[in-house]
Amino acid sequence: MRKLLMASGAILGASASLAFAQTQVPANPSQGQLVAPYAGGASYNSNNNSWGIPNTPSGSAAAGGLSTYGSVGQNFYAVPAPGTVVIRLNGKVEADVGVTSTSLNSYHVPGGVTYKQNATSVSSYMRLYPGFDGTSTNGIHYGAQIELRENFQPAMAATGTTAAPSIASPSVNTSAETVFVRRAYTYLSADQVGILRIGQGDGVIGLFDNCIFTSQCWDAGDGVFQGPGFGGVNFGNALGGGATNYPWLAQAGAEYANEKLTYLTPQIYGFDIGLQYAPSEGNAYQMSSPLAAFSSGGSPGLPSGGDNSIQTTTGNTANRWYNQVGAGLRYEHTFGPVDVKAYGFYEHAAGEDAATYTTATPGTAAFMSASANALHYQQIGFYQGGLAVTTAGLTAAVTYQGGKVNNQLALDPSGGAPMDATVFGLTYVNGPWVLGSAFGIINSQGSANLVGVSQRHQFEAALGGNYRLAPGVNLVLEYNYYQTHQGDFNFATNAVGGGNAYNDVKGQALFVSTMLTW
Repeated sequence: MRKLLMASGAILGASASLAFAQTQVPANPSQGQLVAPYAGGASYNSNNNSWGIPNTPSGSAAAGGLSTYGSVGQNFYAVPAPGTVVIRLNGKVEADVGVTSTSLNSYHVPGGVTYKQNATSVSSYMRLYPGFDGTSTNGIHYGAQIELRENFQPAMAATGTTAAPSIASPSVNTSAETVFVRRAYTYLSADQVGILRIGQGDGVIGLFDNCIFTSQCWDAGDGVFQGPGFGGVNFGNALGGGATNYPWLAQAGAEYANEKLTYLTPQIYGFDIGLQYAPSEGNAYQMSSPLAAFSSGGSPGLPSGGDNSIQTTTGNTANRWYNQVGAGLRYEHTFGPVDVKAYGFYEHAAGEDAATYTTATPGTAAFMSASANALHYQQIGFYQGGLAVTTAGLTAAVTYQGGKVNNQLALDPSGGAPMDATVFGLTYVNGPWVLGSAFGIINSQGSANLVGVSQRHQFEAALGGNYRLAPGVNLVLEYNYYQTHQGDFNFATNAVGGGNAYNDVKGQALFVSTMLTW
């Protein structure tokens, strides 16, 4: 009898274990399926890889809204237990339907044809975020993160030649799309030491401001001033060269796409310090890439390609910077129902010492006809600061940038007007609803060939909201407006001259977007 009872107990125990296992293992595990609650959206800077201490406290439920970084998907990953790793494959797909109207929707090329653009657009893109986080048995946090993006080619270039008379088919257009690496970095951190990130990723600005200070949080990641209305379907020239309508750099490719070392201290009494260093504008592996071969303008006899080398610091390229160094201080604290965040940052970068540059007087015909490589540029030296206050779900924020920098992290020509750019906005979060607005005023030199003649003035606005229909499902309605002006600069041809022709361009766009993340 005793043996029978023991055998029965063993069978019951095995059955219980099997039943427990069946509640934990999803159906058809060989297919790689996993059924689980929604754990948070796509993220390239999560709490584990962008704070000196993972899950750093931020804000409060009393202040609500954007007082906690978790509300924008930055603080939802659990810290792995010692001796374990967590592997992730996050992603997002955005699809937009828009109506746009700009000064360049219909324009005439003197002596040529008149171009008219379709005001209605349908667009989509994808992002993938593979990465992993781990914790060693002695408490060291480590991991890596990648961001993969979808690239697009101009319609005519998809046929193989810019002069092709035939129209590329939809199949040819999609086959010209590529997937490329936008971020790729590793990190090591310890709670008492801070975090060190190495590789292609955000610097101090991108980590200090994950969209709160620049009021970019309310449209579920469309991007506000970096989204479809400004950078997706409207002419880059109308914006003054594509992304130049967004000089504040947080989450901008000009800030995060080069290789750098970035260090953040642990947060102490609400303060943390950020430091960064980058030796060049790119990746040292470009030195050995077959695509870095000599061009017609290369310097013969130099094994690394002369001006084609990303490591060149003295050569014939006057508008390239190197040895980028930045330092910043951030503060955040909650005073009852009011949450306050602020930061200040300064960045310096040396300019390549060009062998020759023009000595023509600024504003003269000789100066204005000179090539970009013949101009003399100043070293980068700019400062940026932000303030955000949240209470009862409402966040008011402002960010300012000033100093020696032109457009989006480009060298300012000698004698050029300094940067003077302010963005301010309001964001309101209430349950699944997020409403927001952002306004930017930007004064910069713009065209380097117009030093002493004119400078660029830009105004932009974005208004709209987002409704979270379900976990990971966002419906966005957004309106964008911009105006760009620079005397004696033709934004249709992207060239100096032409008097008042297309020197003042305006545009507006209304978009309905679906943003799905996992």
